[in-house]
Amino acid sequence: MNEPRRLHDGFVPGRHLIDAYGDGGFRFAEMSHRGSILVLPSGIRAWDVAEAGAIDRSALRPVQAEAGAVELLLVGTGLDIVPLPPDLRAWLRQNGIGLDVMQTGAAARTYNILMAENRKVAAALIAVA
Repeated sequence: MNEPRRLHDGFVPGRHLIDAYGDGGFRFAEMSHRGSILVLPSGIRAWDVAEAGAIDRSALRPVQAEAGAVELLLVGTGLDIVPLPPDLRAWLRQNGIGLDVMQTGAAARTYNILMAENRKVAAALIAVA
């Protein structure tokens, strides 16, 4: 069995389903990545966030940059659901982006469903062990 290619440059263009998650990373587009990811309409990129408390405007700037193509952001906060601060929710809303926070596994599965329906969805997924 061939080992999946690894995400070396931190970005793979295009829309892709999340094939697997866990063990500290994700599989998608016949690649694997250890660590958290941002799944955007432009592609999937490495995301330097390891815990929900680190999610702020700076961490979500790439989502804001694609606001016209994103109506809903799914945030996977790891094994536990961690609410995001009201000011961050308001900032996303001001950019026309809805927000749904859930466990990472649920967020990955929900992203796949909505993407298959061709919805304007993005995901910010914190890696889980």
